[in-house]
Amino acid sequence: MRITWAGPSLHGALLVILTGCASVNPRADYERVERHVAEAVGESALARPDDAEATQALVAARLAGGLSADEAVQVCLLNNPRVQSVLRGVGIARADLVQSGLFQNPSLSLLPLLPDGGGLSYFEVAIAQNIADLWLLPVRIRAAEGELERAILEIARQISATALDARAAYFSAVGLDRERDIANENRDVANQLLDAALARQRAGAGSSIDVNLARSEFMQTELVVRTASLAAFEARRRLAVFLGVNTPPDKLHLSDRLPDPPTWSLTLERLLALAEANRLDLQAASYIVDVAAARVRQEKLSVVSDVEIGVNMQRQQRGRRGDRQWLADTLWASAEAGALTAPSLRPREKQPTDVIVGPTFSLELPVFDQNQAQIAKAQFIYEQTVLNRAALLLDVTQETRGAYQRARTAWDVANYYQGSFLPLLQENLELSRTAYRAGKISLLSVLEAQKLLLASRGRYVESLRNAAVAVTDLENAIGAPFARVMSDASLTTTQPASRPAREVQP
Repeated sequence: MRITWAGPSLHGALLVILTGCASVNPRADYERVERHVAEAVGESALARPDDAEATQALVAARLAGGLSADEAVQVCLLNNPRVQSVLRGVGIARADLVQSGLFQNPSLSLLPLLPDGGGLSYFEVAIAQNIADLWLLPVRIRAAEGELERAILEIARQISATALDARAAYFSAVGLDRERDIANENRDVANQLLDAALARQRAGAGSSIDVNLARSEFMQTELVVRTASLAAFEARRRLAVFLGVNTPPDKLHLSDRLPDPPTWSLTLERLLALAEANRLDLQAASYIVDVAAARVRQEKLSVVSDVEIGVNMQRQQRGRRGDRQWLADTLWASAEAGALTAPSLRPREKQPTDVIVGPTFSLELPVFDQNQAQIAKAQFIYEQTVLNRAALLLDVTQETRGAYQRARTAWDVANYYQGSFLPLLQENLELSRTAYRAGKISLLSVLEAQKLLLASRGRYVESLRNAAVAVTDLENAIGAPFARVMSDASLTTTQPASRPAREVQP
């Protein structure tokens, strides 16, 4: 239901709401995303939409020489089209914030009515402005600001996760390259054993069975080489996707090697504290709670959301005078003058035109719809966001525990291979070869020692690869570069803390 009232008179001007010239410039927001990404992954290179030429030059420079793991992360941030697509979400959120601060446009209505007999028409013009924005605008802006903060944090989190995936893909490619190289080395070792078996056969000390066993072992290592080559190619292809390049995978030159497993010195409790303090998605979830609370307040204020004031002007109609009676005017003028006289050509006096100006006021009466449903919906959404943040905190805690355990286990396994198991197997193979050449043991004993060593070498490289990938998983879980975590004991005080999971009552 709507009621309209027009006042009798108003001598003044229209109510003009000046909103200025709105523009959307998200550059500062891009810089904030870049800072968040740098805090999460340790690299600050992030392409912005207005720096395309400089970005491509930087990518070409990174790819020109050998590509390190850190440079792979930089190229991913600069050149991955999915990263750039996600980054555009910052501009969308900034545009929504600008839009939230704009008043509604005023409305203009015109009503001309033409009389059928001619003359001046009835004319009405009114201009009105919805003034509900005066109390809705602040709440709407606060909600949009929260949405922008949420978008910045969530986008930074997505980009950081992609960058860490690129780092994991780099180490996976390096590791599988190394496993392929080891497969080639194992083939050479098997070939040496085959040569030894053939030499013993030619000397009359060996049998054809020994030669066939050695040859079958060599053929098996040949199959392993081919399988390892394919796995290495697939890992490089996946890395190329993260880098956003069309370069053939085998043309990428990876300069870093798998890092040696460090001495473990981190506690789970510290990592859990870091995760809660640094995870960008947890901070974004807190802003989502605040936005939902602001939406509840906005819906409560929207019970009366259509209130218009304006100015109305009306001009009354006047009928046309009709055709002038020239014969009657001539007779009348002649009678007055006593002789034939032409009628007066002076125009007749104009009739006045009534103009009415007055204010207008329009109000939507909340009789049937008092916005109860939307208020209740906003309240449920608010409660949902509080529970979602609590669930996310639980997920982050368990994710950190899992990443911690995987990384520690992978490093322990790699250290065990390097320090104890591989040296023992290498010594056992050398002793077996010496004994075989002296005719003290059969070829089967040498083959068993060789198989165990070759398989263990591959598993050692696999453990190094798993350890390197586990580091990136742990970085993703705690939201901070692992190198800084290891070197900076005061990280928990220098990083921006996650906003607490408080329940802001709407």
